[in-house]
Amino acid sequence: MPSTVLITGASRGIGAAAARLFAQKGWQVAANYCQSEKEARALAASHPGILAVQADVADRGQVDRMTKEVLHQFGHIDVLINNAGIAQQKLFTDVTETEWERLFSVNVTGVFHCCQAVLPGMIRRQRGKILNLSSIWGMTGASCEVAYSAAKAAVIGLSKALAKEVGPSGITVNCVAPGVIDTQMNAALDDETRAGLREETPLGVLGKPEDVANLLFFLASEQADFITGQVISPNGGFVIV
Repeated sequence: MPSTVLITGASRGIGAAAARLFAQKGWQVAANYCQSEKEARALAASHPGILAVQADVADRGQVDRMTKEVLHQFGHIDVLINNAGIAQQKLFTDVTETEWERLFSVNVTGVFHCCQAVLPGMIRRQRGKILNLSSIWGMTGASCEVAYSAAKAAVIGLSKALAKEVGPSGITVNCVAPGVIDTQMNAALDDETRAGLREETPLGVLGKPEDVANLLFFLASEQADFITGQVISPNGGFVIV
């Protein structure tokens, strides 16, 4: 029976690259989207084995419905990739309470909802993998991205603690903290800023979504069975710890 992966925020960027890669490798892929239905449907139509499923991960009821739909279609979920996220660049003193709460509801509470939704099945089967997407800013912090940095730091803490809790059930939990990746999220940056980020990256280039997707696929594979509780950062040398 093919393995199944549920990828949140899979309509574009890193999530879409991961969905394509897993599908090419013969996996059953549940590609979650929130509002980008057109992109998600096109992704599913172009790759056999991909199921587009809608849910706002910040809403527990929608996450539960999505999980039931995936289980009905595929029977089981072997790997969960919590990729859905939103960002904001703004002075900390200008961030509204509503903006702060929305960043945390998607970037942190969404991870909580999805993990709780899939874990009963993984615990019952005594195996499974959870991969949570953080960011280098969750590791180092970023000026004018305090809310985003705080949320992504919370994902790191959640991942480390959950790895200890569910390890005895045969489940691994790891955190992937990408550097500057050439995605739609970063498309709003002006040319000067992008050039500066390339200069700060020792490899001299921005990352591609496929760079992160390849790491996610490795961590989901049997080759990574003894890796858990780790923060792995594909960032071209931008941050070295």
